[in-house]
Amino acid sequence: MEQAPPDPERQLQPAPLEPLGCPDAGLGAAVGKEAAGAGEEDSGVDTMTHNNFWLKKIEISVSEAEKRTGRNAMNMQETYTAYLIETRSVEHTDGQSVLTDSLWRRYSEFELLRNYLLVYYPHIVVPPLPEKRAEFVWHKLSADNMDPDFVERRRIGLENFLLRIASHPILCRDKIFYLFLTQEGNWKETVNETGFQLKADSRLKALNATFRVKNPDKRFTDLKHYSDELQSVISHLLRVRARVADRLYGVYKVHGNYGRVFSEWSAIEKEMGDGLQSAGHHMDVYASSIDDILEDEEHYADQLKEYLFYAEALRAVCRKHELMQYDLEMAAQDLASKKQQCEELATGTVRTFSLKGMTTKLFGQETPEQREARIKVLEEQINEGEQQLKSKNLEGREFVKNAWADIERFKEQKNRDLKEALISYAVMQISMCKKGIQVWTNAKECFSKM
Repeated sequence: MEQAPPDPERQLQPAPLEPLGCPDAGLGAAVGKEAAGAGEEDSGVDTMTHNNFWLKKIEISVSEAEKRTGRNAMNMQETYTAYLIETRSVEHTDGQSVLTDSLWRRYSEFELLRNYLLVYYPHIVVPPLPEKRAEFVWHKLSADNMDPDFVERRRIGLENFLLRIASHPILCRDKIFYLFLTQEGNWKETVNETGFQLKADSRLKALNATFRVKNPDKRFTDLKHYSDELQSVISHLLRVRARVADRLYGVYKVHGNYGRVFSEWSAIEKEMGDGLQSAGHHMDVYASSIDDILEDEEHYADQLKEYLFYAEALRAVCRKHELMQYDLEMAAQDLASKKQQCEELATGTVRTFSLKGMTTKLFGQETPEQREARIKVLEEQINEGEQQLKSKNLEGREFVKNAWADIERFKEQKNRDLKEALISYAVMQISMCKKGIQVWTNAKECFSKM
């Protein structure tokens, strides 16, 4: 996805809108000063463990999950899971602490935080949340969203979500994110007071822009196609992995039959009995080891799922660009129409069919005074339209510039994370195979001693 050369005449070109949030507002005094500097020094790409003031000063964790019962907005009783967020300050050289706090949040509150970030930072590839309900599960894995193993994996995913935000050079300094970590009561009200729901683009408007935009930026079109393909590839990979897990589980458990048969056989043998009994024990250990192996595999699957959901975050940036491009084209079209009307009034000629032209033919020409008044109104509208078009152009260029910078940051993060996850998964498979070889080596030694 290489950048195409800019074409300022026909389409939006450089970067994202300036963040609409309040980057440093509400942070503690010690944090605020560091945050301001972080935005300037870390304008490049960050990782979750390097070059970020939040992660240098504060440790963020989702330490536990708790099943609760309460009443929802419809006053109906419901069961849900709450997650304990702990923030612990890292010691400073001056001995002062930045922040220590802990509070409980529901999954829906994490969703509210992310929806807010999507609206106020449309140029950023906002980190995704872990799945609300289990997908791509193999048959022995529960799809129940209250299952303890699933809740534990989601707890890890929610912690990763917060660390992604805390490691982002812009998102980490948002006031609402800071309050999410520190203000348990009235946090929802604070978010809603920002009015972010009113600023959110409707799905219908986004869909309309997708089909009607005339001069799309090729880079964003290619990125949209890439995100679709990335989602498809990872989906297939997860399905294959689930099928393999099913087969592997069966193969391992069948080895338990070896253990049972060797144990029964040992009961009727004298010289061979001990060797057969020991070999059967090794087979039983081998059969039972698959449960821990597949549990470890789920964590690697969750890492892939994160980028499955990142694909939608990429498309959200592309959709926002399409909306801005569409608004720009509509503004240009409206300005051109008004200029044509003004020219026709000034010259007295009508170039295209219009209702006004038919009315003139039926009821006669306007008086010079009426024509001058209409021309004056149109000229004012043209001046206003030119200013709006200029503003939209600048806004659009800024959006593309900032968006592409964040996309490049995301690409580096994605390449690094997926490489690490795939290598770790391969190492785990190699280790699993070595353990299988060791089991059969032990069984061979047992047979040799008979």
